[in-house]
Amino acid sequence: MFGPTPRSYAYKLPKKVRRLAIKSALSSKVLNDEIKVLEGLELNQVKTKEMVAILSNLKVERKALVVTGDYNDNVALSTRNIPGVKFVTAEGINVLDVLKHDQLIITKDAVAKVEEVLA
Repeated sequence: MFGPTPRSYAYKLPKKVRRLAIKSALSSKVLNDEIKVLEGLELNQVKTKEMVAILSNLKVERKALVVTGDYNDNVALSTRNIPGVKFVTAEGINVLDVLKHDQLIITKDAVAKVEEVLA
C-alpha cells in the first residue's frame, strides 16, 4: 500500500533552448576557424582510402564531423572505418557531436538546411 512507486525523472529540454545550444556550438566553431565548407562531397565508390585522402587534403588530423545535406551511402560507408570521424546528415546534427569533434566539415547544401531549421 505504501511501497515504492516508480517515477520517471526525465526532463525534456524545450525546442528553443536546443536550437539556441546548436547555434551557440556552431558559432563557436566559426569563431575558432574549426569549420570547413565544401561545395559538395561525392564519392564514386565506397573507398575509405579516398575519404582519408580528402580529409588529409583538408588538413584534418584529429576528430572530424562530416555533415552533408542528404544521406549519401558512399560517403557514409567510407567514413565509418576512420577512427574519430563521424558522418551525419543536416537533420541529424546535434550539440554533442559538434562540440565533441575538433573539425566540422559541412557541404553548402547542408549549411542551407541547417540555416533553414535554425532561422
